[in-house]
Amino acid sequence: MKEKVVAGKTLPQWIESAPLMKDIMQTNEIFWLNPNKKKFIEANKNVLYTKQDIDDAEARLKRFASYLKIAFPETEPTDGIIESELTPIIEMKKILEKQTHTQIQGNFLLKRDDTLPIAGTIKARGAIYEVLKHAETIALKSGLLSSTDEDYAIFASDEFHDFFAKHKIAVGTTGNLGISVGTVGAKLGFEVTVHMSVEAKKWKKDFLRSRGVTVIEHESDFTKAVEQGRAESKADPASYFVDDEHSVDLFLGYTVAGNRLKVQLDDKGVLVDEDHPLFVYLPCGIGGSPGGITFGLKQVYGDHVHCFFAEPTHTPSMLVGLVTNQYDGVSVKDFGIDGQTCADGLAVPRTSGFVAKVMENFFSGSYTVKDENTYHLLAALADNESIFLEPAAVAGIPGAARLFATQEGEAYLKANQLTEKMNQATHIAWATGGSMVPENDRQEFYLQGTIKRV
Repeated sequence: MKEKVVAGKTLPQWIESAPLMKDIMQTNEIFWLNPNKKKFIEANKNVLYTKQDIDDAEARLKRFASYLKIAFPETEPTDGIIESELTPIIEMKKILEKQTHTQIQGNFLLKRDDTLPIAGTIKARGAIYEVLKHAETIALKSGLLSSTDEDYAIFASDEFHDFFAKHKIAVGTTGNLGISVGTVGAKLGFEVTVHMSVEAKKWKKDFLRSRGVTVIEHESDFTKAVEQGRAESKADPASYFVDDEHSVDLFLGYTVAGNRLKVQLDDKGVLVDEDHPLFVYLPCGIGGSPGGITFGLKQVYGDHVHCFFAEPTHTPSMLVGLVTNQYDGVSVKDFGIDGQTCADGLAVPRTSGFVAKVMENFFSGSYTVKDENTYHLLAALADNESIFLEPAAVAGIPGAARLFATQEGEAYLKANQLTEKMNQATHIAWATGGSMVPENDRQEFYLQGTIKRV
C-alpha cells in the first residue's frame, strides 16, 4: 500500500522532522513553545498593521456606541461599548494546583467574554466590528451617511434599515461567529445568510433563525462550509462575505481588547511591567480572535505579556500549521486526526494562514486539552465558582497550571528570566463563550463533566 504523502512528506517523515507530531497525531496533551517568537520590536517590523489601526477600530466602535444603545438596550450600562469584566477565580486556582501537584504563582483571573452583550462570546468583538464597518462604508459611499461626525444613532432609523435591506451579508461558521454576524446584521436590516458546518449546535441554528437569519446547514466541516459560503457570496454583487480565514477587519476588531484590558488592569491596581509579567491563555480555533487579542496586547505591553493558545487535542489546527511550517497548507485530518471535539467553537481542521503568519513571531506557545478534561474543568468551574462556560471557552483555564507543571513551561520561564518574578505575575484565562447556551445543553455538558472515567 502506498504511503500517504502530506505536503511532500510521508507521515513517518513528518514525525522524523518534527518529533512533536507523533504526540499530536496520537491526540496526546502537549505544551509547545513557539521557536519563532521574537522580541516585540523585531516582531512588529514584520507586520503591516500598527497601533494606529487599532486606534482607528476603537474610534469606529465608539462612533457606533449611540446606535448600539438603541438597537441593543443591554449595552446601555456600558454606554454602548461591548466589553466584559475581569473576575478572580480563586477556588479554581486551588483545584488546578491540586490536580497538577504544583503551585500557580501570581494572580489568577477570568476574562468574561462569555458575558459580552449582544452575542455572548468573544466573536462579538471582531464580528460585530466588521459588520459595523461594512455598514458604515456602504452608507458613506451611498451618501446616506454624510460624514463620520454624524450621530450614529441614525443607523437605527427606518431609512437606514430599508437601505441595508437591499444588501446581503454571508458568513461560514461553526456557530459563534454566525451568531454575532447574524444578530447585528439582521438588526441593521441586512439579509443575512449563515453557512453552518456540521459541528454547529442545533440551538445556535435555532437562535439565528429566530432572528430572521437564513441558516444553511452543511454536512461538511468548517473549512468546506466557509468555502461554499465564500463562493456563493462572491457570485452575488450585493453580498458581503465575512471571511473567518482571511479577514483583516475581523482581526482588527479583536485587537481593541488590548487597550481595554489595560484600563481594567489599571483600575484594579494590577501592574504589568518587567517585574510583573502578564500571562494570557486564549482558546484557539481558526486563530482570528486569539491572534487579534494577542496583537492588541503586544502593542500595549510589548515583551511583558506572554500569550499562549489553547486547542482541543482533536483539532489542533494552529499548532499543526506552525509545527509543520505549512500554515493553512495542511489540515489536522491530513495527519489522521479526526477533528471531532466537544469544543465546537474550536472545531476547525485548518488554521487561518493569514493569522498564523502574522502571529508566529508574537505568541509564546500552545497547549492542547482532551475533551474529557474540558468537561471536568467545566463542571468544576460551575461547582466552585458558579460560572458556566461552554466547552470551547474552558480551554484557557488550565494554561497557568500547564506553565508551572511542565518541563516546557519551566524552560520558558527560565529562558525569559521570569522564574524569580512569578510571585508578582498575573494570569488571565480568556473565557470565550457560554452565557447564551440553553439550559438543557448546559446540563448535558455538566453531566459529562461529572462522569468518572477509568
